[in-house]
Amino acid sequence: MTGLLSPRTPSRGPSRIPARVAFRLARPPVSGVVRPRLIAVGAGLALAAFLVFCLGLSVGEVPLGLTDVMRSLAGAGDPATDLIVRELRLPRALTGLLVGIAFGVSGALFQTVTLNPLASPDMIGITQGAGAAVVAGIVLGWDAGLSTQSLGLLGALVTALLVYMLAWKRGTTGYRIVLVGIGISWICTSVTDYLMAHGGQFEAQASLGWLVGNLNGRDWNAVGPLAIALAVLVPVALLLGRWMRTLQLGDDVAKGLGTPVQPVRLATLLTGVGLVAFGTAAAGPVAFVALAAPQVAQRLARTAWPPPVAAGLTGALMVLAADLLAREVIPGTELPVGVVTGVLGAPVLLWLLVRANRVGSGG
Repeated sequence: MTGLLSPRTPSRGPSRIPARVAFRLARPPVSGVVRPRLIAVGAGLALAAFLVFCLGLSVGEVPLGLTDVMRSLAGAGDPATDLIVRELRLPRALTGLLVGIAFGVSGALFQTVTLNPLASPDMIGITQGAGAAVVAGIVLGWDAGLSTQSLGLLGALVTALLVYMLAWKRGTTGYRIVLVGIGISWICTSVTDYLMAHGGQFEAQASLGWLVGNLNGRDWNAVGPLAIALAVLVPVALLLGRWMRTLQLGDDVAKGLGTPVQPVRLATLLTGVGLVAFGTAAAGPVAFVALAAPQVAQRLARTAWPPPVAAGLTGALMVLAADLLAREVIPGTELPVGVVTGVLGAPVLLWLLVRANRVGSGG
């Protein structure tokens, strides 16, 4: 655990890299094995996510064939199939797809800018802040004028601002952001537990249904805002990619290469917070996706940092597959998707901790 939270040792630190070598490392690769492999991994993940997406549309009380689903998506289905696929099941599947992309890209941004594989929104309080705001709204009656989505978005943004302000000391570092975030996450969790313990039974059940992460009953109202947020924030994340790669070399080297370190770090964190805030507002704090997806994508692509696009596609695949399992693992019962991602993501967290202890580093 110490290796995951501590900054890198001076003997291995990026600040000892000569400026000319660092500049070459910071430039986008124009050839070599990384880019073709990254493209191949992205294409494979996109294909797998699309297949699971279609498979999720085919299961339910009225089973459908994959051919019927694809025909309906293409606008060539019969009216009965179109009603089931495009009106009843498609909003839920699209919400899961977009939530997975949002969490995956957000996790990649957090882990890259902090140089820490544990620095996901799950671990530094962003999702806990959203949860505390929603529970407060339900238990205290604040949701009369605000929807659950609005409360979750507001809670995530306020928590992120608090973490950044408390971590500021003539600038911020990934190390301080992680430590402050862990403390804030426990405060938000304690507030949530207190509110649920002192609320009524109905309020507690409503809060729990959202806190575990859930795609049940999602309609087009959940899809629209999330799709707009991704259309704006994902391109911003890609534009920040070049600067984030220089941050991998350490603040001193990054400054020497002309990178505005603090503005880039703030812009990256704000982009990541925006993604996870809208994702959490749409489906609740789906556990471990933002933590595990970037790590899986990084190892598939064999890159030195979690690639945002591949991480987003991995997150989408994880959420869609988890939602499919949640509906099919117990016949006649639909589990919340967050239960499945939590069961599958916990081993990833344990593996990260064990690996860090073995190699004595943060990665």
